[in-house]
Amino acid sequence: MADYDFDLFTIGAGSGGVRASRIAAAHGARVAVAEEHRVGGTCVIRGCVPKKMLVYGSMFAEELSHADTLGWTIEGKSFDWATLRDFVNSDVDRLEGLYGKTLASHEVTVFAERATITGPHSVRLASGKEVTAKYILIATGAWPAMPDFPGVEHCISSNEVFHLGQQPKCLMVVGGGYIAMEFAGIFNALGSEVTVVNRTDRILRSYDEQIVDRMLHIAMGRGIDFRMHSQIKRVDKGDDGRLLVDLGETNTVKVDQVLIATGRNPKTDGLGLENAGIELAANGSIPVDEYNRTSCDSIYAVGDVTDRVQLTPVAIREGHAFADTVFGNNPRTIDYSAIPSAVFSQPPLAGVGMTESKARQTYGDVKVYTSDFRPMKNIFSPHAERGLYKMIVDQTSEKILGIHMIGPESPEIMQVAAVALKAGLTKQAFDDTVALHPSMAEELVLLK
Repeated sequence: MADYDFDLFTIGAGSGGVRASRIAAAHGARVAVAEEHRVGGTCVIRGCVPKKMLVYGSMFAEELSHADTLGWTIEGKSFDWATLRDFVNSDVDRLEGLYGKTLASHEVTVFAERATITGPHSVRLASGKEVTAKYILIATGAWPAMPDFPGVEHCISSNEVFHLGQQPKCLMVVGGGYIAMEFAGIFNALGSEVTVVNRTDRILRSYDEQIVDRMLHIAMGRGIDFRMHSQIKRVDKGDDGRLLVDLGETNTVKVDQVLIATGRNPKTDGLGLENAGIELAANGSIPVDEYNRTSCDSIYAVGDVTDRVQLTPVAIREGHAFADTVFGNNPRTIDYSAIPSAVFSQPPLAGVGMTESKARQTYGDVKVYTSDFRPMKNIFSPHAERGLYKMIVDQTSEKILGIHMIGPESPEIMQVAAVALKAGLTKQAFDDTVALHPSMAEELVLLK
């Protein structure tokens, strides 16, 4: 490998790229990383981490609204968007610094500029510098998809929402996925008037329908307006700075901001993959084999850019497996079954394994156990919101096929439940476990 400048050149310093670079360096490889934006990638800089912090900040609104029932008198309470925004962004700066220190401590060279592939073993940096490497890893992630309609330039994506100068009094969110639902919940809780526009009548398609229906009912009860079977025709900016949104209906809708959250596309534009003979899939993703290798033997790809499972923990595992395989003499692949996921809506929902409809399609006869309850925490609130847990079980073997839930702290509970499903346990294992009382989690061992 001495004939090359580096043993590994990673394009993209997100969660997958950083993990792969760090582990490869720990195996003794000479590693370089190029990042044209900020070290940390989508999750740390403009995704799940700052978004979860906004969720925490917005949840105080619900708690404060009924603090009096808990004996608290809070006078003069008010919310300032700039304070929350600046705190979140300052912590993003802190995390970016930690990621940088991690790379530095492993003696990884970082180029803060764009890199383009010029051949199987070479890249060109934006500065014009040519660099060679035995292996190249692409970990550029995904980028918000923006639809094509007149006036889309007046809209923002999830990238920009963390830097708004002021909180929109009236916000339109376009999309029916987890990003749309999470931001709708955040701004609704903070007091904004929120409208969700979705082109179909289904939201959160990959989650269990019964759980999603419960979330939709609660969201509407909290004041979020859903416009199903709707699409934006055009957006115009008025003289007052507000946006006029044409949904093809009689009257236009006037809002302060339009947030487009219609999915994310693999970020492969302009990477120069054709210079290494790599052809993209129809959706722009990079095809790879089970060891993350592309059609070019010296070039690999991990994370959202491959569009297998767009989740940060998956990208991290792929990056680690790649480094162990190529530099650690330990070939490893990733098991993509039974991956838990969550939507940090308000309240949050989570799931692992098959949904009820998928289980019936696959197994035919299944048993469904549920618990529909009002969490003790919600008794203090004027909202009569109920939690819902459900377990899908194979009729014959009693093996658990899926667990799904909505209610306070559902993602925290789901992580442990996912271990049980991954281990192949049956419902009897849950029935044999003594309940932890009083808790919401105990409903999992009391399902009927």
